[in-house]
Amino acid sequence: MAVETPVCDFGWRAPAFRLRGIDGRDYGLEDVRGPRGTLVMFLCNHCPYVQAVADRLVRDVAALQAEGVGAVAIMSNDTEAYPEDSFDNMKIFAARHGFTFPYLIDPTQAVARAYDAVCTPDFFGFDAGLGLQYRGRLDASRREAGPPDARRELYEAMRRVAAGQPGPVEQIPSMGCSIKWRD
Repeated sequence: MAVETPVCDFGWRAPAFRLRGIDGRDYGLEDVRGPRGTLVMFLCNHCPYVQAVADRLVRDVAALQAEGVGAVAIMSNDTEAYPEDSFDNMKIFAARHGFTFPYLIDPTQAVARAYDAVCTPDFFGFDAGLGLQYRGRLDASRREAGPPDARRELYEAMRRVAAGQPGPVEQIPSMGCSIKWRD
């Protein structure tokens, strides 16, 4: 079922976490935090909305990392009900798309709940002080990739944030598959 993210709650503080990455290391918010901003993304492997933007996402995150924005992706789906989102499949998905950021598993779903994540992809763009400045979409893509010249909304917003400006007032919600919660 497709759902949209809520409107950005400007200034809301990023909750701390500590989760296992596909590289076997544990990561916390302070480990992935960038000096000019931090992007926390909730993704999964099987969602067609994520699959449609994965390569664009990797491109934009790499460009943001070069500007001092830290990034992390978190997979919170129920892997028993959705084995395609398993830890081993996370490794394959990240390698296939060339992730330049940690990809973490949230086995208890506590981090997704703390962030009030609702779908994949769900983007949380924080400023250098970890105040929320962006809760919109990557670009005009949906279940299929948008046009090649689609406006890079997440990238543009986070460049503003990295420059010390607030996130844009107008933000279009991200749309994707709902988080697959455990019963």
